[in-house]
This record gives sequence, C-alpha cells and structure tokens, in this order.
Amino acid sequence: MKLNEIKDNPGSSKARSRVGRGIGSGKGKQAGRGGKGQTARSGVRIKGFEGGQMPLHRRLPKRGFTPPSQAVYNEVNLRRIQSAIDAGKLSADEPITLEALLKAGVVTHPHNGVKILGSGELKARASFEVAAASKAAAAAIEKAGGTLKTLREEASGAAS
Repeated sequence: MKLNEIKDNPGSSKARSRVGRGIGSGKGKQAGRGGKGQTARSGVRIKGFEGGQMPLHRRLPKRGFTPPSQAVYNEVNLRRIQSAIDAGKLSADEPITLEALLKAGVVTHPHNGVKILGSGELKARASFEVAAASKAAAAAIEKAGGTLKTLREEASGAAS
C-alpha cells in the first residue's frame, strides 16, 4: 500500500454543500435562505423580536429565587439498587455508599451525594450511608432488616 492509494471507506464522508453556486446546484439564487430581509443576512438574532415592541419576556416580571448553593443529589430508587445487588455489582454485606454506587455504575457523577428514593422493593439486608433518603425508602430499608445512616442530618446538625 502506498500513500497515494489510501482512501476513506465508501460513504464515510460526505462532500460539503456549496450554496450559491448556480441554478443547477439546487442551492443557487438565494442559497436556501428564502427571500430578502433580515433572515437572509448573516448574524441574525430575531428570536423574541417583536418589531420594536417590548418583547414578552421583558414585559413579564421576574419571579422566584434560585439559591446559589443548592445541593444537587443523585436520586436512586431502591429498585435500581436491588437490581445492582442481584447482578453482583453491589455487595449487601458492605455499606452502600456514594463510592460503592459510583464503582458499581449505578451513579455516574458524585454531585453532592446520593438520595435514596422508595420506588421498588428491597429484598437484601443492607446498610446504607448516604446523604439523604425519603421516608418511604427509610421504611423499606428498615423492613428489609437493613440500617440507614443519613450524612445530611449530621452535617446540618454540626453547623447549628
């Protein structure tokens, strides 16, 4: 094989459409931009423009408040944890923590921790060390004979 014989696989790359190159190209005259005016020019920002009238999004009042340091949790249902235990990705003998869930692939990003939600059924007797848990999840973990340690309450208790 020589350098001049190297080619891409057929169909792996497509030629760029050259607009405004004559009527025979199928993209001649106005080059697929429609008629005249602002939208036919480059650098157009027309979304929300109402012909000089104050746009609706500027007429309406600002509402609400977004706290700057809001905690973002990974929400994991009991069903997902039970399926990971059944698949052998998680061990019910060891405490189920954020690190264990990351290693098992149940959670992809750490964020501010894990919140356990109560959807599904937990059959395995496991101990949890997570940031938070819903009341239904806590009840299901206790029913299965496991233990739950929430780290969020400890952090807020230490602050006050």
